[in-house]
Amino acid sequence: MKRDRNLFSIVMAMVLLIGLLLPNSQVSATTTDGTATMDQHLLEEMKQNTSLINVIVTFHGEGAPTNENVALLKTLGINTGVTMQSLPIAGVLATSQQIEALSKREDVRSLYLNRKVEMYNGNATELTGVNKVRTDQEMQKANGGLPVSGKGVGVVVNDSGVDGTHPDMKLGKNLVQNVLGTTNMAKTTGLTPIVYQEDVVNTDTNSGHGTHVAGTVGGTGAASSGQYEGVAPGADLIGYGSGGGVLILDLVGGFDYAITNQNEYNIRIITNSWGSNDDFFADDPVNVATKDCYDRGITVLFAAGNAGPDEDTHNPYAKAPWVISVAAGKKDGTLADFSSRGTRGVGETFEVDGQTWTWKDQPTVTAPGVDIISARTLSPVGVISTHKDKDNIPAAYLPYYTMLNGTSMATPHIAGVVALLFDAEPTLSPNEVKEIISQTATNMPGREAYEVGAGYVNAYGAVDLAMNPSKKYGATVNKEQTFNAQSSMEVIRENYAMDYNPTSENETTFTVQDNQAQLVAKMYADGDTFTEEGGNPLVFTITNPNGEVYESGFNPTYSIDLVNTITVENPVAGEWKLNVNAYPGVAVPEKVVGTLTQKTASTMNGLTDIEGHPAADAIRLGITERLFDAKSGGDFYADNLLTRGDLASYLIMGAGIRQVEQITDDAAMDAVFTKGAALKGEYSNDGVMRSEESNSDYVTRAELAYSLVQSLGLQDEARSFEGELTVAYKGERLAIEDAGEIPSELMGYVQLAIDLGIFNVKYTSTQEPYDLEPTIHATFQPEEKVTRGDFAVAMTRFINNY
Repeated sequence: MKRDRNLFSIVMAMVLLIGLLLPNSQVSATTTDGTATMDQHLLEEMKQNTSLINVIVTFHGEGAPTNENVALLKTLGINTGVTMQSLPIAGVLATSQQIEALSKREDVRSLYLNRKVEMYNGNATELTGVNKVRTDQEMQKANGGLPVSGKGVGVVVNDSGVDGTHPDMKLGKNLVQNVLGTTNMAKTTGLTPIVYQEDVVNTDTNSGHGTHVAGTVGGTGAASSGQYEGVAPGADLIGYGSGGGVLILDLVGGFDYAITNQNEYNIRIITNSWGSNDDFFADDPVNVATKDCYDRGITVLFAAGNAGPDEDTHNPYAKAPWVISVAAGKKDGTLADFSSRGTRGVGETFEVDGQTWTWKDQPTVTAPGVDIISARTLSPVGVISTHKDKDNIPAAYLPYYTMLNGTSMATPHIAGVVALLFDAEPTLSPNEVKEIISQTATNMPGREAYEVGAGYVNAYGAVDLAMNPSKKYGATVNKEQTFNAQSSMEVIRENYAMDYNPTSENETTFTVQDNQAQLVAKMYADGDTFTEEGGNPLVFTITNPNGEVYESGFNPTYSIDLVNTITVENPVAGEWKLNVNAYPGVAVPEKVVGTLTQKTASTMNGLTDIEGHPAADAIRLGITERLFDAKSGGDFYADNLLTRGDLASYLIMGAGIRQVEQITDDAAMDAVFTKGAALKGEYSNDGVMRSEESNSDYVTRAELAYSLVQSLGLQDEARSFEGELTVAYKGERLAIEDAGEIPSELMGYVQLAIDLGIFNVKYTSTQEPYDLEPTIHATFQPEEKVTRGDFAVAMTRFINNY
């Protein structure tokens, strides 16, 4: 299994995306001049452009521009443009003087420059529970004996276009309509209603972006014998193609088409994998259009953007409180670095059409957006296969599929899930859909709402709740919780790279700053230079300025390829050394990359009882990353024993545990014992706690090793372990002398917990009178009860391996 080299290979892959990244800075989008809201970009264009300007005029009211609206344009001498069929919007060519005159009219709501937007550049249906939805017999019974597939639900793909010649979405079959919708008017006289060119076989001749998106929503998988089937293969796809380099007015036309043809195609969803770099303003024509869709029962989805990991990079169109904003995750349940973030604590309350809305700058939910395999356009633009495609897609399927990354890929995944919800319960409103998806999401360890929204999508839970609205979900979603303690964290992260050569010294240095709470060193071996295939059993050590050595826990008895991690609490400040070596045996040259992360945390409230405690820094870090919480009143009680009830609560809070229907009074207990509990694991895996004993019982070290390793999705690896329990010590493996006290079914879990650095072993030494050196003994003490402070240290190490 290849290592997940997210900080290097994924970053490089993002450079190759079809879509451009959002700029990290945002500008003030609008200002008010007279009566109408005016776009800042339009004001700048008016200063520089003395000729005709392509401007989007949004009128007050509903429906298409009225005769009076059109007459106003003509009265001002505006004679070139198009008017929407169902939205109060027109695109016109006007002079600066005409625009200024329009801005003073009470019937004009806003004026925006018609400028370019950016596309945000496949499948993870097992991770999200979509596969479980398809095979669940109870859901099939409730759905008239048929699998929940999105059957008959109309989904508009508002994008670059769709290739209707692709076997997965043939025009006239599941692609029920394909529209060429470029709305930019030619510079000729006339104000006319927009005309849509329908039944176009292929509208995606510039980028392939829209075809890939459509395949993720509802491709049939026909060209791959079902292997690359979309999320909702029963859905009716409607392609609305605006070309590869699209302007705002082009895509506003997609919303207009959806509203105009809503009844004909049962349009319930419109998915949008594009955006801009402004702030949110309710009068923006895109936001006017999405609100109108919402009012008519159409659920609108937007990609959060690809400008992460910085704050304040969220796509402004995704910020509208009536749309669903989608962040991009990886297939291991973690967040992609490139996924745009909102801003902590930022939002506002405003009024639109007499209704009060509260806007928060955060995504709604996270879905798979890395290494997504989906349909490749069959036109010439789609003929090139990347190295990544060839490594991951069977040769017979290469002409039909390609692999892409981005929130563009995550958004259609949620669009497909929404189609499943409408199939399960057609009467849902857009607001109910958004609530269900948020309410059933899985908490993502170490992530806040401004980054991931409610968490990773749980399609099975969402469909279950849609079918059975009386069921209880949502009690454990971190986004909705009030916590007993608050802490903030500062992080210093750097990358390193090294060309490992077994015949030379493989060493680099790095500096640890003063007063750091934790140092996390990781190593990813990428394989030999030519084939990038691994094989070297590499280990690494880090040495502090005082000469103390810390080593990674590579274990050659495991067949899996674990990322090597070293965690050091309260590291000594100064210059450290990092050395890479091969485990005894044959080694060949290869590329080694890794990360060095320094963390420190400060308390904002609560935690008044931890000062001076050895686990104090770990407690602060864990509170910051929402891995656990203090007790009521804010104290942590670090020396108290950890109860099973608290362990269950903290696992679902910070270990990536899927929600299930709440049956008892304890939603966390319901979740941790359920098969498929771990987001990182398979749905067939056992739960992350072993037995339903009293919540007042305490947790042993062996039991905690099981819970944390199981939460990492390593059940198969743990259960396949055979041989002697050992620990890495100065380049050798020492036997764990009390291994006989560990139940046989937990041996592999304990071994992994040791090798991943989650648990320390206990070292002692003996020396007979004539021995030149002491003999080192290692024990695990599996039956020792875990204190809350012990747990805090183990959890902060766990998150470094997540």
